[in-house]
Amino acid sequence: MKPHILAVDQGTSSTKALLVDGAGDVVARASAPLSQTHPGPGLVEQDALALLDGVHATVSTCLRAAGPCTVTGVALSTQRESVVLWDSVTGLPVAPLVSWQDQRGGERAARLAAEGAGEEIRRRTGLPLDPMFSALKMAALLDEHDPSRTRSRAGRLRLGTVDAFLLHALTGDAVTEMGNASRTQLLSLSTGDWDEDLLRVFDIPRAALSRVVSSTGPFGRITNLPPLASGTPVLAVMGDSHAALFAHAGRREGIVKATYGTGSSVMTVTGSPSPSDSLCTTIAWSTPDGTTFAHEANIRSSGRTITWLAELLDTTPQSLIDLAARSGAGDITLVPAFGGLGAPWWDARAVPVLIGFDLGTDRRSLARAALESVAFQVRDVLAELPGLDEVVADGGLTRSDALMQLQADVADVTVARARHHELSAAGAAHLAGLGAGLWTAAELEERADANRQVFTPAWDEPHRQAAVARWHRGLEAARALGSG
Repeated sequence: MKPHILAVDQGTSSTKALLVDGAGDVVARASAPLSQTHPGPGLVEQDALALLDGVHATVSTCLRAAGPCTVTGVALSTQRESVVLWDSVTGLPVAPLVSWQDQRGGERAARLAAEGAGEEIRRRTGLPLDPMFSALKMAALLDEHDPSRTRSRAGRLRLGTVDAFLLHALTGDAVTEMGNASRTQLLSLSTGDWDEDLLRVFDIPRAALSRVVSSTGPFGRITNLPPLASGTPVLAVMGDSHAALFAHAGRREGIVKATYGTGSSVMTVTGSPSPSDSLCTTIAWSTPDGTTFAHEANIRSSGRTITWLAELLDTTPQSLIDLAARSGAGDITLVPAFGGLGAPWWDARAVPVLIGFDLGTDRRSLARAALESVAFQVRDVLAELPGLDEVVADGGLTRSDALMQLQADVADVTVARARHHELSAAGAAHLAGLGAGLWTAAELEERADANRQVFTPAWDEPHRQAAVARWHRGLEAARALGSG
């Protein structure tokens, strides 16, 4: 039987499993939804055991659908800044997963900023001091469940991003992948390891954290993921946005990847770990060939804006997207600053606003405003990136031709949409297959270029400038109301 890679993509709203053959084709797939709860203002949680159950369910369904096959190795892509606190002996979570969207670290962030810690934290980690990143969530979890830090210092309680939790659950090893670790705000970009000064700043015991390894390991071997054979090696682990960039062959300069998911990640490789004023600097992946750095912008609410509006109007996200496609640009501006604004503004105090509506406003107008908010947020990030040649797009929202054309129009840039939407899982599989000798980097680049659909700008410059100015007036209102 021919070799295959089993790729598991554990995302914010679902878990997916793909079985990829030696030609890079997906021969089987499965998916399981994952819900969120909102126990209080700014709080976003998920059930860590339900997350693990979803991994087991999708792998079982995927492999049974494929029939007899040889799995050479496993690849994982995961949501990133979300945090799990679990018992290192039993492996069981002792609290709900705290989502990357959660804002419970806001007060601590404000206190650290007032103490002047923000600049040094950014210099060491490449990340602005913001509740989205893991360290503030980790500190809040320990304050609640181990305020003296006794159990965490002893290593009985373990903290980690989703990759660390899954690797411990599936292999028994206490390791975490470097790209995911770089999103915690506890990792030094210069050393690729936990930073002792930052651990003290955030009051996180090192003993509670897993050992940092490269994106190709060494990881452990699977011990409990039926019907997958025990002893199957984990060959690659990546953050989901990093994996999508890898799948786009984004190692090449001038290519900017935009993922349109619950939130959006806009990322491009850079040759230096030097911090950016408005973007995050992060580790994209680390392999035996070296560490690849990236500049990234994180947008908190893109697809989540669509699902929020669909819930509000008692309809489906797809129905709203279809409505938006049938509506021309209007005068309504929706700024989805749920939990503040991410890049390039990084304004945690901004509030959501809806401007320009009247008694004639209908669902179609609201749907269009929601879709436009996604494109305009990405446009503002793209404006911060020099040397941009092409935007490569992936994620569930890219199924909308209207959104892809709108993105090309508002940003005045060519947008190339991946024909396949499971780019995070594919990217992790590609890295695993490289290590296993199933394909070459040149073959991966050729496949990426062949599987794209291109959208080119159609708006004239006066139209574009007027639309962007309207959007920026909405942004000013959202930030002014928040600061007042």
